[in-house]
Order: sequence, then structure tokens, then C-alpha cells
Amino acid sequence: MDEFRNFALKGNVIDLAIGVIIGAAFGKIVSSLVKDIIMPLISVVMPGEQGYLQWHFTLNGKDIPYGLFIGEVVNFLIVAFALFIFVVKFLGWIMKMKKKEETAPEPAAPPAPTREELLLMDIRDLLKTRQG
Repeated sequence: MDEFRNFALKGNVIDLAIGVIIGAAFGKIVSSLVKDIIMPLISVVMPGEQGYLQWHFTLNGKDIPYGLFIGEVVNFLIVAFALFIFVVKFLGWIMKMKKKEETAPEPAAPPAPTREELLLMDIRDLLKTRQG
């Protein structure tokens, strides 16, 4: 039981669960966008009497609803584009920023002392030895 609890309550598993829930909600939003806004707008431009839901052709007496398929393709393209933006662009930008921080150059070492500074250090050291 402890082993299962350690597995189930790890940060990665919880993050994955949250991602799945958010992904499902996002999928519903995109599906509604496609079915309720985009496809009806397309059906205004395309010929047809009852909108894209009724677009079909008949083959050997069977109706093939290609309008529903087109709706699902548009749905997929929107989700794929959103994932592309998030994964490739946004996460890529974050990874690039992390890499920049990790490879930031160390502060430059102080310049080597000049000849005058070296002479002053020698004088200081001589004075210390005479006093001690």
C-alpha cells in the first residue's frame, strides 16, 4: 500500500492527471467552437440546405456523412495547432530561457594587478615583517 501511495502521490502523476483533466476540458471547448461556430460559418458559404451535419453522399444505398468528418478534421487541426503553440513555442521558449540561465558566464575574474600594485604589496609585506 505504501508503495502505491508513493507512486500515486508523486508530483509527476498528479501533474499528468491535471493535464489530462485540462486537456479534456480544452477538447470540449474546441469541439464546441468547431460544431457551434466554425462549421456553421462554413455551411453558410458551402451549398447545402441543412448545414454541415447533413452533408453526405450516397454509395450503394448507404449515406456517408462527410460533413461530420470535416468537422472532426477541423477539430483535430485546432487542437494540433494549440498543442504546437504550447509545446514547441511556449515550452521551447521556457527551455531556452533555462538553458541561458544555466550557461550564464561566470563573473569575470578581477584583472591582474598592475606593476605599481605589485610594488605596493611588496612594500606592505616588508613593513609587516619589520613590525612583527
